[in-house]
Amino acid sequence: MVDVAEHVYDDDPTHGHPDVRTRLAGVSYYLLGNGLIQAAIQHAPGGEGTPLAVLVMDPDRLRKKRDSLTMDAAQGLEPTMVRIIRAGGTLQPAPGTLVVSWVPDAAMPTVRASWGGGGLVVHETFRCPSAACARLERLVEIHNYDGAPTVCTMIVGHGPSRVERALTLGPDARAHIGLAYDLDATAGRVTLVDMEPPPAEEPGDGFWANRTMVTFNDPVLDHLFDASRGQLPAAVSARGCMDGSIWQYNREWVRDQAFIVQALTMLGHRERASTMLRRLLTSFVTPQGATLDSSEVRQRDDVELDQNGILLYVIREYVNWTGDTGLLSEMWERIAALAEYPLRPEFRHPASGLLSGCREFWERHAAHGIEHGLEMIYQVFVAIGLEAAADLARRTGRLADADRWAAAAADLRARVLTHPVYAMHDARGFIKRRLLDGRIQETMEPRADAGLPAGSPLAGDAPHLLNPDTCSVLPIVFGLVEPHDPIARATLATIERLWNQAWTDGGYGRYHVSSEPDSPGAWPFASIFVARASIEMGDSSRAWRVLRWLSQTAGRPSGAWFEFNGPRMSPPFPQVGIVPWTWAELTLLLIHHMLGVEPGETELRVRPKLLAGLTHVHARLPVRDGWLRVDLRTSSEAPLDQEFVVPYSSKEMLVTGTVRAR
Repeated sequence: MVDVAEHVYDDDPTHGHPDVRTRLAGVSYYLLGNGLIQAAIQHAPGGEGTPLAVLVMDPDRLRKKRDSLTMDAAQGLEPTMVRIIRAGGTLQPAPGTLVVSWVPDAAMPTVRASWGGGGLVVHETFRCPSAACARLERLVEIHNYDGAPTVCTMIVGHGPSRVERALTLGPDARAHIGLAYDLDATAGRVTLVDMEPPPAEEPGDGFWANRTMVTFNDPVLDHLFDASRGQLPAAVSARGCMDGSIWQYNREWVRDQAFIVQALTMLGHRERASTMLRRLLTSFVTPQGATLDSSEVRQRDDVELDQNGILLYVIREYVNWTGDTGLLSEMWERIAALAEYPLRPEFRHPASGLLSGCREFWERHAAHGIEHGLEMIYQVFVAIGLEAAADLARRTGRLADADRWAAAAADLRARVLTHPVYAMHDARGFIKRRLLDGRIQETMEPRADAGLPAGSPLAGDAPHLLNPDTCSVLPIVFGLVEPHDPIARATLATIERLWNQAWTDGGYGRYHVSSEPDSPGAWPFASIFVARASIEMGDSSRAWRVLRWLSQTAGRPSGAWFEFNGPRMSPPFPQVGIVPWTWAELTLLLIHHMLGVEPGETELRVRPKLLAGLTHVHARLPVRDGWLRVDLRTSSEAPLDQEFVVPYSSKEMLVTGTVRAR
């Protein structure tokens, strides 16, 4: 049984400097890192917290925002601001003059901040140019555009990590100062270093070179892709560690990390993906095949069986993209355990042949009112994972395993779709959960010991509805049903109830707000589930609505979104953090669904599903030992659902042509 105390956190955002809060008025965080160091550039233009600040973290030590290595207990992040002292006062970043953005077309993810006043303009850039050292570089240019000389002192940092530079600037003169934050992970401290002379604008050491490039020639899609491509690798440590939500949970999940492995592979970071995948198999899958969630091993009723299927599916996708079949021989014992674990008799419900438990996809459990029953998405992902495992077993000559897993997958799929009593759908499309007697669990009632704070919807008196739920679109996303199937159409129509439930600024809630044990609000990555399903079904308008909402909602300038939009009751819940899974979902949407890139065992297929309004797309992606180049234009005269098939090559694989937007 899950201990309800697991959901309780003691981080009170009202205690301490405002900078300890993750949610500040209008805040954006620009995540930088190379696996050895992780940093966030805070832009807080709304008058709360330090307007321009630097947070430095050790990516292997998952901590709250207040535990950032550059956070001062009394002054917050204020010492990380550059201050210029001169006659007449101090000049420093202020909300009214501060502009922060990504540097377009930079050789590596680079943040630029500009501010000034009184005849001075300051440009700062932040980057991690080398993956070989735990260093964040900060380059400061001070330009005196006044007609008279000025004498000033630049100060940044405090205590032993304080840098002070006396400057005399003539008319139209510039000073260039190089600073570096060096992380000593063993000692758990960061040191600010004055680099003299400042480093050149070198292209870096290759960590960011030769990675996936995609241009949709649309500002919304290009921003979403670039934000994901630049920040997802920064969220993962060099040994494959990653917080499920940065500063929030300080825990790890197989589900989230598996999808991030898939996205990193698509983005060309296959070395980091390989490290992360092997760590999952060795450290987050038990020898018996059970997976860890929130860094915990669960008992039978609380096991998240979908994680087994997701990880198996991602292993096949990783092998297809990279050709790394060595993983299969190296890790086969653990892969086989993953496949066998959900097939254990203890999970099998005799009357339906489906898999039972007391946990649901979003991790509510018995204390929240989840009754012992059959979770639709657990059946679906286990079936998808077993299909992938059977494919891999066949490739490696393990034909008995292949036959057994393929048969189990087909059986689960058939029961989900066609069982006369326990099929996981009705007139509304896919439903979330059935009880052991076949009734749909429509509502939930929390136990008295659930520990719910007053004000959470699940603690209220209204009926707490389980349906609809955004996970109901995932069978469409992963191809369990064809897009034209009536079940798919009904599902997408029903999900519309989740848009703007208890809010008015857009986005889908993860499920019906009445059964929310936390705070109401739209969830970015759950909304992307719906956009992915919409693309598969040819519904451009619904997909565009989600993507444009993301480009306008909180976090849009940096493209780093909180787990959900809305107030958070902290404590007992943790402060909301930045969820890397969102970047993975966007990567999968743009590369797998829109570009339609699908590496298989022996050949590469490209099945584009470009959104209405796009005119042309260019992409270059590393696949196996070569590069796939995609150049597509749209025309209303082109046939629908075109497919391009190319053999693998160590040279360039070219897909070019005219397709119809959907």
